Amino acid sequence: MEQPNSQLTSEAVFADYTTATAAMKDIYGKMRDGGLLTGKSVGLSHLLGQYTDELVCYQTGITTAEPFYNNGLTATTSFVQELWTSAYSQIYATNAVIEGVSHSTTLSTVEKQQLMGEALFVRALLHSYLDGVYGGCPYIKTTDYQKNSSVKRLPQAEVYALCIADLEAAAALLPKSYISIGRVRPNQFAAKALLARLYLYNRQWAEASNTASAVLNETGLYVWEGNLDKVFLKGCSSTIWQFASSSGTTNTQEGALFVFNAGPPSSVSLSTELYNSFEVGDQRKNRWIRIINKGTAAWYHAYKYKQGIGTGTSTEYSVMLRLAEQYLIRAEARAQQGDLIGAKEDLNFVRSTAGLGNTVAVTSSEIIEAVLKERRFELFTETGHRFFDLQRNGKLDTKLSVVKGGWNSTDVFWPVPQSELLINPNLAPQNEGY
Repeated sequence: MEQPNSQLTSEAVFADYTTATAAMKDIYGKMRDGGLLTGKSVGLSHLLGQYTDELVCYQTGITTAEPFYNNGLTATTSFVQELWTSAYSQIYATNAVIEGVSHSTTLSTVEKQQLMGEALFVRALLHSYLDGVYGGCPYIKTTDYQKNSSVKRLPQAEVYALCIADLEAAAALLPKSYISIGRVRPNQFAAKALLARLYLYNRQWAEASNTASAVLNETGLYVWEGNLDKVFLKGCSSTIWQFASSSGTTNTQEGALFVFNAGPPSSVSLSTELYNSFEVGDQRKNRWIRIINKGTAAWYHAYKYKQGIGTGTSTEYSVMLRLAEQYLIRAEARAQQGDLIGAKEDLNFVRSTAGLGNTVAVTSSEIIEAVLKERRFELFTETGHRFFDLQRNGKLDTKLSVVKGGWNSTDVFWPVPQSELLINPNLAPQNEGY
């Protein structure tokens, strides 16, 4: 793990709130434009969509998504290396902010709390995704290169525990209100929204339900958007946290990647299997998917983001956290605890916006399965929810061996990059199958 190039080690950066804030904003810009959460082709929305059953690849070559689509990953696959490196570079930057803010003698207590909370939130967010795709990872809390060069991978459970600890601290530090327009800098409820997700993944049902409720009950900030065409607009009232566009005249990387106007697609489309799996009458199929026809052939693309990258004025931002996920988190957690009435209320609330009737599920297991199904149609192409849902429920083999050529049980995790193992043998053993 090489030491990233950074200007954040200068004490002068953290002597002034304006420059310290600029350092934090720079991290968000780097996350938007590269790495795990970018809407570009190297990001998880694209790669995990290819890896599961959401997307179809139309490009070939080792520097495209083809190895993910064909389940042909190796420890030298370029995107596997790039995502690891970029994530730890961004984590290094968050640690620089944490250290710089902690040592500052000029920032006020309120300013320190804001920046510290944001950095802890981002550190937990990035580690949670690394943990999910690589099956355990080092949890980096320092900018000390000597320490970082010999770190070991931690088991997934330990990484989750550290993520949760960071998020609990972030939620305690961050204010309830947003400090800037556009919900582009996380507040207390952004930390709680991510915390609810990780509690769910960690099978802490009561904590997941209660934390999701804390977000959903904040009606002063969040209002459910019932118009599907407005959910991904930059001013949507159900957005919890999002990335701002790179300028006032650009939109999202997701829109630029997924939308196409003629077939066959040049890079990626939605799978026919996903399109055909929606219930009859589901308005998400009509509003969030677009059909492109050419003769008798038809292709489908994600249409949550409807604008190309440049339209003169920004109308869409890349949404990272939104209310619908919180309803589905609480529905699943309630069902796991036996609160079947509450679980169905949350599930039906999401379904009603999609134009669907109440669920016919009755038992706890039926409701949980119905929630997982709903998550597929609500959260498709959003930072890999489909992969993580199948993974945490032990359903990857069952679902993907049917629709994915070459799927193996060991594909549950990606390989640790070979170059990282050579630099730091403590990252061994390599994941099984690579």
